[in-house]
Amino acid sequence: MSALDIINKYYADNEPLRKLLIKHSKQVTDRALKIVDNHPELHIDRAFVEQAAMLHDIGIFMTDAPAIHCHGTHHYLMHGYLGGQLMRREGLDKVARVCERHTGTGLTPEVIKARELPLPEGDYRPETLGEQLVCYADKYYSKSHPDRIRSAEDTAKSLEKFGHEGVDIFWNWVKLFEPELLPSAEQ
Repeated sequence: MSALDIINKYYADNEPLRKLLIKHSKQVTDRALKIVDNHPELHIDRAFVEQAAMLHDIGIFMTDAPAIHCHGTHHYLMHGYLGGQLMRREGLDKVARVCERHTGTGLTPEVIKARELPLPEGDYRPETLGEQLVCYADKYYSKSHPDRIRSAEDTAKSLEKFGHEGVDIFWNWVKLFEPELLPSAEQ
């Protein structure tokens, strides 16, 4: 089953959200695949990245975020975890990991506990380069503002509210995936 088939399966009754999800997912996918193509030395599985980037937000329909057409019952922060459960039921364990690990630059058990986040206990940090790449590419696009592409600087600023460690992780990803976006002093 293709990524679009899976999206259509879960979003058949919510056309505005389906369109928004596909637009966002294609933005993330296009950026991630461009990076894969520009960095063959990283040996990242292109087919996996394409599938995972298209499905990383599959769980949003179960959350309560009416501004983006989500009319579920769960806190929006749960969308990755819930999407991971869906993908495991579809037999896509590797994609499930991306769903669960793409929030911010990843969430540690300590952050979840300290901030009393509505997530089951666990470590939700991307580990493989493919997981990291989808998480990284996702940071440039917002479903709330689907026509806007954030700059690397704006993206880093948006991550500051979660702590400096996440900002450092993001800049390390910029250095790895798109070094041309680094401020000139850091290149």
